[in-house]
Amino acid sequence: MVKFHHLIFCFLGSVLVHQLGCDGKVMMEYIGASGAAVKFDSVPVEDGLDFYFILGFAIDADSSGNPQDGVFSPYWEPTLTPDSVAAIKQKHPNVKALASLSGWSLGPTVLRWYDPKDAAAWISNAFSSLKSLATTYHLDGIDIDYENFPKHGNTSFAYCIGELITLLKNQSVISTATIAPYRLTTGPYIELFDGYRDVIDYVNHQFYTDKVRTPKGYLEAFQLRASQFDKDKLLPSYEVKGRGIQGDIFFDALSLLQENGFKINGIMIFSADASLSNGFCYERKSQEFLLNSTGV
Repeated sequence: MVKFHHLIFCFLGSVLVHQLGCDGKVMMEYIGASGAAVKFDSVPVEDGLDFYFILGFAIDADSSGNPQDGVFSPYWEPTLTPDSVAAIKQKHPNVKALASLSGWSLGPTVLRWYDPKDAAAWISNAFSSLKSLATTYHLDGIDIDYENFPKHGNTSFAYCIGELITLLKNQSVISTATIAPYRLTTGPYIELFDGYRDVIDYVNHQFYTDKVRTPKGYLEAFQLRASQFDKDKLLPSYEVKGRGIQGDIFFDALSLLQENGFKINGIMIFSADASLSNGFCYERKSQEFLLNSTGV
């Protein structure tokens, strides 16, 4: 169903959309989670790619971290206003905006997936609140970034999130859904992906948490995650001034992935906030790599 609608969209799209490539390469950029006064206009955007700004974060908790039973509110940097989203999308028709759900913490409060007492009510509340956010902020989709789970293992996470994504897509509220597991949360996300892979477009695995700093180590980590998810939906990722592989060695790792048969369909970077002080060096280099790469 998803692929059918995708093809219809491509067919009905304008020549511009066709040139950008419905099935083309993508750039994913988290933005607005650190408190830095970052703006969309500061980030270099190449028009030959589908560029996704991922707003961090929409959280189903109040300002004290108390769960709100699926009612999501925006907690990203206030400079990222609805008008600014509309403006960057008008300036660059290839730009899309996603709201990332949850993240690690809200101030000093660590955020956790909690099993709602009534899953149907949580899904209904989440649908309504995210539909409102999508309308207000001109959103194209959501990114799933819950990072802490109950120790008992089995949870309603896969069901609640999978059904939420499905409902949002079926009701044409969103067109794109991504997930962002990291090395300690692959279990819940594999369960989610296995059950709902048809409505999940990309896997923004946080490879910078895999504790590798060499191209060979990155290749081995990518091979593992490709076996757990879909290799064609899996995007390599980089954390600016952060963990994992750093500097231009990242691009050596991307070349090594290609040499070993992986097609680089896109790149995820965390985050624009951290790139404010270096002129968005890695955003520029990543887009250049994607535009100049012929794939496999």
